[in-house]
Amino acid sequence: MTEQMKGPASARENDDWDIVIKPSKGNAPDLGLVWRYRDLVWMFFKRDFTTFYKQTVLGPVWYIIQPSLTAMTYYVVFGKIANLSTDGLPPFLFYMSGTIIWSYFAACLTNNSEVFSKNANLFGKVYFPRLVVPLSVAMSGLVAFAIQFLLLLTVAAGMKIADPDLALSYWFLLMTPLVLLYTAVLGVGAGLVVSALTVRFRDLVYAVGFMTQLWMYATPIVYPFSQIPERYHWFYYINPMTAPVQAFRWALFDVSALPVGLLLANLGVTVAITICGLALFSRAEANAMDTV
Repeated sequence: MTEQMKGPASARENDDWDIVIKPSKGNAPDLGLVWRYRDLVWMFFKRDFTTFYKQTVLGPVWYIIQPSLTAMTYYVVFGKIANLSTDGLPPFLFYMSGTIIWSYFAACLTNNSEVFSKNANLFGKVYFPRLVVPLSVAMSGLVAFAIQFLLLLTVAAGMKIADPDLALSYWFLLMTPLVLLYTAVLGVGAGLVVSALTVRFRDLVYAVGFMTQLWMYATPIVYPFSQIPERYHWFYYINPMTAPVQAFRWALFDVSALPVGLLLANLGVTVAITICGLALFSRAEANAMDTV
């Protein structure tokens, strides 16, 4: 009997591979593949946290110093000098609540704006779903938010003891995770849009910080939504950060709620930005290493 020899091509066809890497089809990333690499998200999260505070003096204490100083600065400039309303809330609580939710969004956006350029060496050596990196950035931001949120609750509890008339709502137990999820999705989605565009337009990264700062002032962070003239409300319908900031304050301090139409409009804009970001990021992923 003679044994038929198999060529390399035939051998490969009969092999059972553990993982088969194929080019993605269409503009949507393979979210199932991202889920299989969830352990890598956790590894990147630990790497970012360790690297950021390595050889620092105060470490995570900066998470408390930064929003506290920011809130006090807003109080002096916008509360005392500009004399803007705070919807009847103590100024520190008003500014602090807006600052910490905005800081989380800004971190997701700006830290994801250079995903391809900052990780070019890693992306060029080993394959894994590139979407893992933006997701780990969103997880890293949760550490800062958790510390700042505990600070806000501690100060609010102290003020409640000093002033029993201060309104505190228990809705935050339900709403805070929803607000965080919304903000993370929006921040990552917007960051994916920017990161995909910066592959081709390098100078766009220099505008991200400036545009983020302008976006903050266009959001009711240092002023309440109730003080905005009705003729300008249309703008806040298309500003997707209006909903989480105001919903967060409502859940904590029972301030005036937003119209349902505005909430739905903000949600629609967020979904559109996220879908656009995923599509652009998936397309940029295919040839990013050739252009970065």
